[in-house]
Amino acid sequence: MPGPMPPPDLAGLSLAEIARLAEERRLPPVAQWQPAHCGHSGMAIAADGTWFHEGSPIGRPAMVRLFSTILRREPEGGYVLVTPVEKLDIDVADAPFLAVELKSEGEGAARRLAFRLNTGDLVVAGPDHRLRVEERQDGPHPYLHVRDRLDALVARPVYYELAALALAEGGEPPALWSDGACFPLVPA
Repeated sequence: MPGPMPPPDLAGLSLAEIARLAEERRLPPVAQWQPAHCGHSGMAIAADGTWFHEGSPIGRPAMVRLFSTILRREPEGGYVLVTPVEKLDIDVADAPFLAVELKSEGEGAARRLAFRLNTGDLVVAGPDHRLRVEERQDGPHPYLHVRDRLDALVARPVYYELAALALAEGGEPPALWSDGACFPLVPA
């Protein structure tokens, strides 16, 4: 399998190009792999999206991108790195991905929102990639569904961009459309 490509520059791409790149991304069929559990990987993903191995940050973005392609969330809620021959636990503090950049095109119901994740993945919010906001003691936590049972925490600056767009549209409650789906930007 070829290694993951470096992340594209979101600002230089149209939403149509972003959607095409997101759809072309081929991931390993981790949902089909059912190997024996082999223990803990010694890896963790911090709430800020930093990946660690045995307490040290993984400094090579290509390694993080590669590991992210074999990440799976189990039905009982835990996270694992899975290959055809082994399954290893990985600790995840909040969400395994972080949405770090936003691109918006259009307005109202014709709007499309694209996100770049800390792993370089591109995700266009829509019916299959929903935005949601959870209220917690420390404030709202916005999430973007990435794939299967994996979400990205929307970075605070990106959430502020979303909020500014929603407030400019004047809806009550503040909400944004993307790819034909409407997403309230307040906790449910």
